[in-house]
Amino acid sequence: MSKHKHLGAIVVVSGILITVFATFFFVFLPYVMTPSVSLSLGLGVFDSMMAVNDTERSKGLSGVTELAADKALIMVFPAESKWKIWMNGMKMPIDIIWLDQNKTVIYIVKNALPDASGSKSFEPKKLAKYVIEVPAGTVDNVKIKINQVANFQYNETNVR
Repeated sequence: MSKHKHLGAIVVVSGILITVFATFFFVFLPYVMTPSVSLSLGLGVFDSMMAVNDTERSKGLSGVTELAADKALIMVFPAESKWKIWMNGMKMPIDIIWLDQNKTVIYIVKNALPDASGSKSFEPKKLAKYVIEVPAGTVDNVKIKINQVANFQYNETNVR
């Protein structure tokens, strides 16, 4: 009888460990492995996460409840287009900045509010290659303006 109890405990502990490992691997590891780069724009310098594929870009900052003033998300798209940004799943207001292929600011939306219905989206007037998301108020606080050039480096071969 005690051998069966011991075996049952091993199975339960093993199941828990597998669940913890799977959760880490599929939920937290992508955030740990997301490339980080330094972004300079306006008077600000931001430690920025990169979103370089469809999955990362569609997630964006969805579910994030707070973003420090020196943090940003840079979405890199495979080509220039009028990339729309949806507010579905957002938990906080953000400023959104679109850049062309030369990393020049071409369009800005300030204080984009979360949208529980998922129907609210924003679209630039010109073609963009990059979209930057920062906490609401950042554009005014660090004086980001149309025609300024952002400075950041990344490996273009990973964009998809």
